[in-house]
Amino acid sequence: MTYGVSVALQGAVYTALTVDVALAALAGDAIYDAVPPGEAPDLYVVLGPETVRDRSDVTGRGARHAFTVSVISTAQGFARAKAAAGAVSDTLSGADLTLARGRLVSLAFHRARAAKTGRNDIRQIDLVFHARVEDD
Repeated sequence: MTYGVSVALQGAVYTALTVDVALAALAGDAIYDAVPPGEAPDLYVVLGPETVRDRSDVTGRGARHAFTVSVISTAQGFARAKAAAGAVSDTLSGADLTLARGRLVSLAFHRARAAKTGRNDIRQIDLVFHARVEDD
């Protein structure tokens, strides 16, 4: 197994999201690895948890990353959050990302969950993607 490609995958995902024009129209530059301190914007995107499983074989080391990208919104209704989540999905599903280490074999949307959270009716959409990577 290898976890060595994880930071390269995260960096490529972050870059893909930050340069996407459709997502920028909805979230601006509010795309984070971790939400900065202080008051959060009314809509933002944050990279979330991941689970990694070994996918090595006789040809080399590899892994399957299941990672979450969350869209958080304080606006009433889900429409704007769902539009941003759609832009995230469009950007990442099937994307051919270049990694600083290793190689992305595939990247696919797996599932999503939209829910209200907390006392302030915050809307949160968690999108889960599966990435298959090989290490150099």
